Amino acid sequence: MTKPVRKAVLPVAGLGTRVLPGAKTTPKNMLNIFDRPILSYVVEEARAAGIEHIVFVTGRGQGAIEDYFDANPEIENALEAKGKTDILAEVRADLPIPGGMSFVRQMAPLGLGHAVWCARHIIGDEPFAVMLPDMLMAADTPALAQAVASYEKVGGNIIAVEPCPDGEAHKYGIVALDGQDGRLNRMTGMVEKPAPGTEPSNLFISGRYILQPEIFDLLERQGKGAGGEIQLTDGMVQLMKSQTFHALEYEGITYDCGDKIGLLRANVAFALRRPEFADAARAAIQALL
Repeated sequence: MTKPVRKAVLPVAGLGTRVLPGAKTTPKNMLNIFDRPILSYVVEEARAAGIEHIVFVTGRGQGAIEDYFDANPEIENALEAKGKTDILAEVRADLPIPGGMSFVRQMAPLGLGHAVWCARHIIGDEPFAVMLPDMLMAADTPALAQAVASYEKVGGNIIAVEPCPDGEAHKYGIVALDGQDGRLNRMTGMVEKPAPGTEPSNLFISGRYILQPEIFDLLERQGKGAGGEIQLTDGMVQLMKSQTFHALEYEGITYDCGDKIGLLRANVAFALRRPEFADAARAAIQALL
């Protein structure tokens, strides 16, 4: 019987260099997508997948993240006094239950694998999700919920993937599969940015993972990899020697919010997904063309 996935790690310590100067004083994952921060959507996705506890791995200057997911009596009291109950409900929707979030500090930018390792004591000996907040996923059934459903079927480790644009596999981490039948397939490997024409598939790793806790011991012993950083991919390759990995081609669209054009595309897409704003957003966009 598989243990349930109750916790998620959100590595948010990156500097956001691709979206500077916007991320100079505002953490990149607190930049707005339409009317709320990127992290609001990611946390909503986590909760929809049954996640009970979220671990943020932060860096210096990111206190705004912790403040956002805390009560703000001044704002809440003012909205209540003015009878703006709809806005008040939206403000309070992101608040966790007491003790439902933890914040740990990554003391130096040593890579994604190191960031995940920093959460080891809070995760403990149970499977957990990793959600890259840069990657915002639009899906009718939330992407992590799709991954959890797949995990409940096959256990082991699950990596969410999606097709990359033609001719661009060399820009991504690409999975190798033991055959391809449907959307959930066993993996045989991962290749980071393969040379053009050598890619084992057209499916790239898109930012949602379910991993077993044995990854922590591997990350602790692991040396630096590409870019002089401790890479999560390297740890997963080692874990694959003893545990199963499945790639889930999830149903949805990923927006890379760590890139300026990706951030723009996400703003447009998520505005159009909101029924109460879709018509006005579409008209505003068309007026600029």
